[in-house]
Amino acid sequence: MNILQPSDWVRPRGYANGVAARGTLVCTSGQFGWDSHSCLVSERYAEQAIQALHNIVAVLAEAGARPEHLIRLTWYVSDRDAYFAEAREVGLAYKSLIGYYPSMSAFHVQGLMVEGAKVQIEATAVIPDLE
Repeated sequence: MNILQPSDWVRPRGYANGVAARGTLVCTSGQFGWDSHSCLVSERYAEQAIQALHNIVAVLAEAGARPEHLIRLTWYVSDRDAYFAEAREVGLAYKSLIGYYPSMSAFHVQGLMVEGAKVQIEATAVIPDLE
């Protein structure tokens, strides 16, 4: 996998401008901050986001993928204020669970399809071909 960073661009903080990879593609559905019984773990954005990241790691593992195989995350956030207010807490957990920044997009949305959900995260990973 190669991080794509044009030499004359300012290095982004918290994401990569692009990623190139070759191998087996793994896509997750949007993961909510819920447990294995589809119950939200908290009303707080940070706790939901952290659980959604745990869920992504679990789904990746089913394919034999690990967090370092992630090439893209797409965040849908319904509480913009909480996103910024709780960014440090989410960032610390993110670094522990994922460890680096693939390409990312984040969208502030009016609402999500699960009542009470404040975040939904989609992931794309590529398991490298054996050389």
